[in-house]
Amino acid sequence: MKNISITGSPKTPEVNFDYEKGIVEIKGRSIPENSIEFYKPMIDWLEDYTKAPQSKTIVNIQLEYFNTSSSKCILDVFKKLEILAKDNKDVEVNWYYEEDDEDMLEAGEDYQSIIRIPFKMIEIDE
Repeated sequence: MKNISITGSPKTPEVNFDYEKGIVEIKGRSIPENSIEFYKPMIDWLEDYTKAPQSKTIVNIQLEYFNTSSSKCILDVFKKLEILAKDNKDVEVNWYYEEDDEDMLEAGEDYQSIIRIPFKMIEIDE
């Protein structure tokens, strides 16, 4: 499987999906012109990944802001990862948020309430 590596921009997050290491990372701002188009390669990659995953998958989400259409796509990412958890694979989600960012903390908690994967809420200093 080819890894996905996307350099972040003012409108799109930095993305690093590394098959060998079992790492899925999304960092930065997510306000792309077309969220579905931007996230589709990641959803497709995860679809393939669930067929032959690593023994442990580590998911690092560190977003400073995302728009409504991105939130749906991020949920789709988590739904693919939930498939792994249902197959008793080890999936660790680290949800990073800046210490004063209540909105981002709540967003992580909202995802955690929908998806049956344990989340670690990790506060970072700005």
